[in-house]
Amino acid sequence: MDVCGQLTGAVKCAAPHEEDVMAMLAMAFPIPAGKTEQWKKFISELTGARKAEFAASRRSLGVRERTFLQHTPQGDLVLVTLEGDHPETAFAEFGKRTDPFTMWFKQQVSEIHGMDLSAPRPVPCRSK
Repeated sequence: MDVCGQLTGAVKCAAPHEEDVMAMLAMAFPIPAGKTEQWKKFISELTGARKAEFAASRRSLGVRERTFLQHTPQGDLVLVTLEGDHPETAFAEFGKRTDPFTMWFKQQVSEIHGMDLSAPRPVPCRSK
């Protein structure tokens, strides 16, 4: 998200070899007070019982997702990166999916962050 509160474009990641360069979309999502333990449980399911479904979902989208918990004086944040050839397209495609895993994932995000990942994403606000 940028200062306009909208998704910004993916950027190319630096890599020691040109063939290793890929696009990355990085996003930060606040965790409302009292929801951090619920978020940790969600992540535990993604790395445990639902690990295969999560991996298959991201593989089918052509992205690698990494998620980080960041504690700040203003509250906790989730930092999410999507890496691949077209992470913005993958993010939009994920929002359209209705398979059971995706619906469960979107429900968790809604309960924790109050966000609807099925809603259309705004056009990026580009700075000059």
